[in-house]
Amino acid sequence: MLCIDGIQRVKIYYAIMSRKKIKLNILGLSYSQTQSGAYALVLSEEDGERRIPIIIGGVEAQSIAIKLEGLEPPRPLTHDLFLNFSKSFSIEITEVIIYKLEEGIFYSELVCKKGDEQLHIDSRTSDAVALALRFACPIYTYEDIIEKAGIVLDFDKKEEGHSIMPIEKVESDKPGGDYESKTIEELQSALNDAIMAEDYEKASQIRDEINRRES
Repeated sequence: MLCIDGIQRVKIYYAIMSRKKIKLNILGLSYSQTQSGAYALVLSEEDGERRIPIIIGGVEAQSIAIKLEGLEPPRPLTHDLFLNFSKSFSIEITEVIIYKLEEGIFYSELVCKKGDEQLHIDSRTSDAVALALRFACPIYTYEDIIEKAGIVLDFDKKEEGHSIMPIEKVESDKPGGDYESKTIEELQSALNDAIMAEDYEKASQIRDEINRRES
């Protein structure tokens, strides 16, 4: 016989399961105009026009940008370490769910699988997204959350008070060296040096210049 606490948990579980789940994609990053040193992570619904901007820290933004831009650090970052640790013990993250929005804070969980066992682990949304990229798993939220927090952004225009751009543009717009006079071979060498030095801001600028020339 279920105790009261057990019955409450079952009710909560079925209430969550009955909510409509929306798949999200990572659309971009921009500098936060409201918090110094922070970034806005922009998630978009896969089959719609609504976007969810989420304020995250610089370290987490860097971890997300590095993975999206295909840079390989010489030593594992924290999220890479989590991936290696989990794989070593045959644990997979099958999906990330942003399940609650309360007082402007997004709450997320990792849905993990080990054999036949499934576990839900609470996580900061920034960490959850960084891990979703590394485990190549989908990101979801619920209709009621995207209705509350979702906005429609026109990326061809600059909105008053803020500017949001695709992820590929974020790092390259930071102040940096002039790479136009360098050859592709020199740029590739500089890129390798920047990665070895863990200067990912510089590395992304060089990568942008290489991609620009190759396109």
